[in-house]
Amino acid sequence: MRIALIAHDEKKPEMKRLVTAYREILAGHRLYGTGHTGRIVAEATGLEVTCFHSGPLGGDQEIGALIAQNALDLVIFLRDPLTAQPHEPDVNALIRLADVYAVPLATNLGAAEVLLRGLDAGFVNFRTLVTGDTTKHEAY
Repeated sequence: MRIALIAHDEKKPEMKRLVTAYREILAGHRLYGTGHTGRIVAEATGLEVTCFHSGPLGGDQEIGALIAQNALDLVIFLRDPLTAQPHEPDVNALIRLADVYAVPLATNLGAAEVLLRGLDAGFVNFRTLVTGDTTKHEAY
């Protein structure tokens, strides 16, 4: 599976704890991240992460483009709902695209854990039903 990892500044420590705890599950997948979050994930886990720009500089839009191209299977976006984000329209567009293309999206730690455990148990394989794509997407 192809997984995007994004976290607002106040949620980056949570992302670091999440990826450290679920490193073994994430290790079997292709990881993408926005700027600083991607670097945090790579440093915390030792896993390869394809990093894009930071969110405010277009990273959210780059992740959204992957969703629109059916090049992502799951998104974990730990959002900070208590802080105004200067790039909120980009955030909303990314969430909208996840809904349009039926890409599972977690926006908080609890949902992220459920998705990662479901991924490990094989429950995210429904993506082949949604997309019709039977190609196995392995980490490269």
